[in-house]
Amino acid sequence: MTVNKPWLAQYPASVPKTIDPDKYGSLMELYEECFNRFRLHPMSICMGVTHTYGDVDTASLAIAAWLQAQGLPKGSIVALMMPNVPQYLPTMIGILRAGYVCTPINPLYTGRELRHQLNDSGAKVIFIVDNFAQALEQVVDETSIQRIVLSKMGDMMGLKGILVNTIIRQVKRLVPKYSLNDPKHEVTKFPDVLKKGRNLPFQTPAMALEQTAILQYTGGTTGLSKGTILTQRNIVSAGLQSEAWYRPVTSEINEVYINMVMALPLYHIFAFMLSLLGMRSGYTFILVPNPRDMPGFVKTLSKQPFHIFPAVNTLFKGLLDNPNFKSLDFKSLRISQAGGMAATEQTAARWLEVTGCPMVEGWGMTECVAVGTSNIATDRKFNGTIGLPGPGVDIIVVNNDNERVGVHQAGEMCIKGPNVTSGYFNSDNSDSFTKDGYFRTGDIVSMDEKGYFTLLDRKKDMVLVSGFNVFPNEVESVMLDCEGILDCAVIGVPDERQGEAVKIYIVPADNNVTKEIIKEFALDNLTGYKCPRHIEFVSELPKSNVGKVLRQKLREKHIADHG
Repeated sequence: MTVNKPWLAQYPASVPKTIDPDKYGSLMELYEECFNRFRLHPMSICMGVTHTYGDVDTASLAIAAWLQAQGLPKGSIVALMMPNVPQYLPTMIGILRAGYVCTPINPLYTGRELRHQLNDSGAKVIFIVDNFAQALEQVVDETSIQRIVLSKMGDMMGLKGILVNTIIRQVKRLVPKYSLNDPKHEVTKFPDVLKKGRNLPFQTPAMALEQTAILQYTGGTTGLSKGTILTQRNIVSAGLQSEAWYRPVTSEINEVYINMVMALPLYHIFAFMLSLLGMRSGYTFILVPNPRDMPGFVKTLSKQPFHIFPAVNTLFKGLLDNPNFKSLDFKSLRISQAGGMAATEQTAARWLEVTGCPMVEGWGMTECVAVGTSNIATDRKFNGTIGLPGPGVDIIVVNNDNERVGVHQAGEMCIKGPNVTSGYFNSDNSDSFTKDGYFRTGDIVSMDEKGYFTLLDRKKDMVLVSGFNVFPNEVESVMLDCEGILDCAVIGVPDERQGEAVKIYIVPADNNVTKEIIKEFALDNLTGYKCPRHIEFVSELPKSNVGKVLRQKLREKHIADHG
């Protein structure tokens, strides 16, 4: 017998049972409230350069006015392909402010991956940092892109930006050569957009919470990423839910400015939701464009106190492994939120020992704007669960016959709430929801008597590498184009550093194909985290009587071979 929402009894007294997104008429109303309340507060710090909420408001307004002047139809999709630089949030908010839909793109995408998202979304305009322009050059003629806004990393860093751009381009040589001079695509430089936009009229568009705001792409079981439709209501709800959940801790921080480390990429749904949470409370974001540079990351953290630190397990572990991390001052750290992938007990214990701040684990997904379950923010002990559903979130657990199961019984997690998507763009969504409207997550969980959920497995074959979804079908379809591969199959295997790693089993056509050839082909055609880290040659793949690869058999083989 199913217990009805037992998690509500566990909520701290200051956390409401539900939230009301309808107190805002639109997402922009919420953003403008933040700009007005915290106008003089620092909103972002990047490489020592600070921008206030007022600065971001002004820049986003100029971007919105410029976009409107391009004559795009209402509801047009605008792509955004940037790392964590000061122009990211003004650009994203500017797109929304103008009345358009933003589709964030992973800057590390290969041309093939970029082409799919641009074509599926139908984006007409793209804002892109020039470090990644080469990928766009490869495919832009095969897309509907009409206007390209090119930005340099340091474009919003004033005089320091000139130095940053010089070092990136001429010293570190991080900008591969590209050419985007085709007359079919109008190219504008980002500083020119800001300059022109300040002198253009802006017309506030009619907005409603039901309108689509973000088209966030996530992996699909077909091997192609799918655009998750996130409405303004979904996003406003997620911001209010997160704010309410963290209130027991944030209300106790008495400092004038609260700093949130933003090392997670803003194009990822987890970081995007956290940016909204932070803006609601006037936080300052410490932007980290390249968190893989651990020495540089630690140096950035040493320059100012930090109070809130969201990250994936890989990032927490990477910092702990850096010898200089332990010497930082952790007196201000109040929240260490783990998400995006399962946190390990070993990493959580080390983090608490070094920082004195417990790691709080939660669960979310693109389809619910990263808000689902979380452990209570004031908990001092890591319990290995993904916590309780947040305010306004309802979760049921069903078996293969779509019947609800009782406590401590495994089944598929299905979620409902004002933050949950209505479905995927250009897709048949009939199988994505239960008959009573709960979104099927594909994750296998169980719930205890108190309403705490434990993540057991994934129904889908998805591999989770450092918090990023990798879908075997996609990797397999790409790798089959490699000369010398007759057949292949991909699984996820445990990895201490990344949570999981991609392993590929290959049936070679002959003896000429080598692991080096396969690795090189993968790097040329797949984003880094999707590339197989483990390669094994086999004479044949286990298949069902209809020819479907039995990945479970391969997982069992890996365990038998490696323990």
